[in-house]
Amino acid sequence: MRIALDAMGSDDYPAPDVAGAVMAARELGSTILLVGDETLIRAELARHNITGLPLEIVRASQIIAMDDKPSAVVREKKDSSMHVGMALVKNGEADAFVTAGNTGAALGIAMLRNVGLGRIPGILRPALGVIFPTVERPLLIDNGANADCKPEYLLQFGIMGSIYVERMRGIANPRVALVSNGEEEGKGNQLIQEAMPLLAASGLNFIGNIEPKEFMAGAAEVAVVDGFTGNVMMKMAESVAGYMAELIRTYMKANAVAALGGLLSRDVFSKVKAHLDPNEVGGAPLLGVNGPVIIGHGRSNAVAIRNAIEVAGRVAEKNIVAAIADGIQQVVTP
Repeated sequence: MRIALDAMGSDDYPAPDVAGAVMAARELGSTILLVGDETLIRAELARHNITGLPLEIVRASQIIAMDDKPSAVVREKKDSSMHVGMALVKNGEADAFVTAGNTGAALGIAMLRNVGLGRIPGILRPALGVIFPTVERPLLIDNGANADCKPEYLLQFGIMGSIYVERMRGIANPRVALVSNGEEEGKGNQLIQEAMPLLAASGLNFIGNIEPKEFMAGAAEVAVVDGFTGNVMMKMAESVAGYMAELIRTYMKANAVAALGGLLSRDVFSKVKAHLDPNEVGGAPLLGVNGPVIIGHGRSNAVAIRNAIEVAGRVAEKNIVAAIADGIQQVVTP
C-alpha cells in the first residue's frame, strides 16, 4: 500500500506529520509518500531513525494555510502539497491521500476533476464521515463538508455511510437514522421532514429519527445530519469531554481522600481518556470523491497522523470508492 501524506497539513507541520509517517511506515509496513517542502521534511526526518523504512519525499512548492480561502487556493496554489498529493492518487501513484490541513481546501481540490479527484458519478455532494468516540463507535455523516443541504444530499449521505460502515466494520445492513430534535416522524425542520421519506424508500435499514442521546447510546450505526449540525455536534462533544476531564482532575485534587481515590482509579481514568481521545480515530473519510481521502484535525499529533494513515490504507483495501460508485447507482436520487 502506498499512502500519500500532506506533510504540510497539521497546525505544527511538519513535525507531527513526519513523526506519524515514521510510525506508520514502521508499524504498518505501508510506503508513505511525504508531500511538501523537501528541505523541511528532510530536516524533520533527521530527528528519527528511518533506516530501512519505506519513506519517500515528493516535492511540492506551496503550502495551504488554515486561514487560506478555499475558493482561492484551489486555483492559485496548484503546486500545493494537497494538489500534488491528490494528483498522486489520481494518477495511480498512491492508493490514498491523508491531510490534517484546511478542510475546505481539501474538499475543493478533491471535487475538481481536472485538478483533484472529482466526484464519483452520481454523487451530488461529498461528505465527511467521522467515527464518534462512544462505546458503539457510530458514524456521523456529514461532519462539516456541507453546511447547507438538500434532502437528496442527506439520502446520499445515508447510502455512503451505510456502505462505509458495512465494509469497514463488517456490520451487515447497518441501521441508519436522521438526527433530529425528536423521534416522532413529524419532528425536525423542513430538511429533516423532506429527507425522511427519501431515506424510508431507499432500501437502507432506515430506523427514522433519533435524538442526540439515542445517537450517543448507539441506537444507529450511521447518523445522518447536515454538515453544519454534524460539525457542531462533534465540537460540542469534544469540548464536553475536555471539560469533564478537567473537572474530574480539579475535584480529585480537592483533598487527600479525593487524591487517594483518584490514584486508585488511575487505570480506569486512563482507559476512559484513551477511548474519548480524537487522536485515536485519526481522521475522517471524505466520502463521495473518486479516490480515498482522509482528513484529520489540524491539532493532530503523531499518533493521529499514524492512525489516519491506517484508516486510509483500509479504505483503499476495502474498495470503499468502488462500492459507493456501485451503491449510488442502485438508488434513484430525486
